[in-house]
Amino acid sequence: MSTNIESHLVENRIFKPSKELSKKAHITSLAEYMELYRKSIINPEKFWAKQAGELLFWRKKWKTVLEWKEPFAKWFVGGKLNVSENCLDRHLTGATRNKAALIWEGEPGDKVTLTYQQLHREVCKFANVLKRNHIKKGDRVIIYMPMCPEAAIAMLACARIGAIHSVVFGGFSSESIKDRIKDCGARMVITADGGYRRGAIVPLKKNVDDALKDNEQIERVIVFRRANNEIHIKEGRDAWWHREMEYVDGNCPPELMDSEDPLYILYTSGSTGKPKGIMHTSAGYLLGTALTTKYVFDLKSEDIYWCTADIGWVTGHSYTVYGPLCNGATVLIYEGAPNWPEPDRLWELIEEYGVTLLYTAPTAIRAFIRWGDEYPNQHDLSSLRLLGTVGEPINPEAWMWYHTVIGGGRCPIVDTWWQTETGAIMITPLPGATPLKPGSATLPFFGIDAAVVDDQGEEVPPNVGGKLVVRKPWPSMLRTIWGDKQRYKKQYWSEVKGCYFTGDGARRDKDGYFWIVGRIDDVLNVAGHRLGTSEIESALVSHPCVAEAAVVGRPDEIKGQAVVAFVTLKEKEHPTPELREKLRQHVATAIGAIAKPDDIRFAEGLPKTRSGKIMRRLLKEIAGGGQVTGDTTTLEDFNVLAKLKGVHD
Repeated sequence: MSTNIESHLVENRIFKPSKELSKKAHITSLAEYMELYRKSIINPEKFWAKQAGELLFWRKKWKTVLEWKEPFAKWFVGGKLNVSENCLDRHLTGATRNKAALIWEGEPGDKVTLTYQQLHREVCKFANVLKRNHIKKGDRVIIYMPMCPEAAIAMLACARIGAIHSVVFGGFSSESIKDRIKDCGARMVITADGGYRRGAIVPLKKNVDDALKDNEQIERVIVFRRANNEIHIKEGRDAWWHREMEYVDGNCPPELMDSEDPLYILYTSGSTGKPKGIMHTSAGYLLGTALTTKYVFDLKSEDIYWCTADIGWVTGHSYTVYGPLCNGATVLIYEGAPNWPEPDRLWELIEEYGVTLLYTAPTAIRAFIRWGDEYPNQHDLSSLRLLGTVGEPINPEAWMWYHTVIGGGRCPIVDTWWQTETGAIMITPLPGATPLKPGSATLPFFGIDAAVVDDQGEEVPPNVGGKLVVRKPWPSMLRTIWGDKQRYKKQYWSEVKGCYFTGDGARRDKDGYFWIVGRIDDVLNVAGHRLGTSEIESALVSHPCVAEAAVVGRPDEIKGQAVVAFVTLKEKEHPTPELREKLRQHVATAIGAIAKPDDIRFAEGLPKTRSGKIMRRLLKEIAGGGQVTGDTTTLEDFNVLAKLKGVHD
């Protein structure tokens, strides 16, 4: 029996870049992309060396571009630079010094703008605060903050003195903080009294206090005053950010860092057991994020760029902080929820600040669809010139809504595929060059040798599903799992010989476009057919009544697995037995009878992590009729789980 994933979804719509867009773009045609891509694959070291020389500021040039001893890579060996200097100091000699680096709006409506010169001064001062509190090169620092400029300042200050930061998303529990402190051996925590979320205050400092019970490893906690909520200050350990800043000046020369010195550790969420600390280093990571920011978003000096991801996720690291600031961009940061106090907050901000580039998640897009078109329609979104998506495959209908309602039919969509582990975008359209197909991440970025292979590592023919792998090392790749080289080898380099295994299933169509069909773990085996869940979900969401869907398998004596779909309807729709049957038939028409759900359960909401990913693992447990036993610490809304269990019972 073939173990290849079957792919039945057909999508024939193609959107070519407009002539006007192509003329002004960094990459102006598909032919130009193809030629550059070909060169980058034939001689990747020459390609990456040229980019590193042009895009980064080096204190000392490297001796060797790449040392590759599978699965361990060293890039730009012998080179010296500083990431903070690349993001700030280099912009202070010309006009960019007085340009807005960060524009921030808090959920209650307070506003701050920092120019590159002002941000540089704040970072230098806070770097001196770290030094004053005995943090030195190589020390690990936990950052647990709301979405405010100080979160980025803390990251850049760590990078400036060579301390390794590990940002913990502000929605995580004290248990998550405790696990990460223990795993990375941190000496300091940087936090805030609280942060705002949907009108309530998230008690960040209290969560830190709970995490630090019986912990003697953390010597210092620096607390930023954000929400003015009452907190406990522990004498001798805790210090206020603003007080500490009074003791230091704004002069802090950047530490000379080796190209391979660690920049940060970021723990991937949702796994049970020991947290998995993904480690990224300085030069290669910065090159990957800076280069993709420039070309994927077709960045221009006048752009107002907004990536809606929290700084606690890799998207926030790569595409709110390091990539855009290295390019001298103006970045918008917003603290709160996109639907507070009303479901049009996001569109209001785009109109107010004249946002030109918007990068958000398919989950958010499907929520916007559910709330209704009237909210975006109330606002002038004509400043937008490019839209992006990140986090999971976007289904064609959500893509079309985003293109039509938000982009007014004029904005290209860059549907990007990448991971915490890859550091930067790997498969993506380039706005002036790539014809777009709704639902496809299209083609690999320069220097990325991506392929779809079978269990033996052989490339599969067009439109046959298989495992998505990367066959050559790339600069922004993770170097290891912190403190666990064996786990790094086993997890990423043992599945397919000589390749980095992404954990995703995919297919390539006749034009070479990649279609991601979901995590390999989520593939269903239905009567001998291996089906990717994302295609069934896409078919369901293409029905006009459906806002969102998640598909899982449950054990079935006859078929092996039965298809169970959890469906959230649009605001004004109501669940009925007739609609349930219509949806089953709709899937059969779109994909084939084999994919027809055996069971459709209507749900008010789906269980998601705080980054917006659907927790299919929990749905699998509910569908199988069992108790939910897995780790639920990353779940955003526990009420959703309780209601779903009620649906089952």
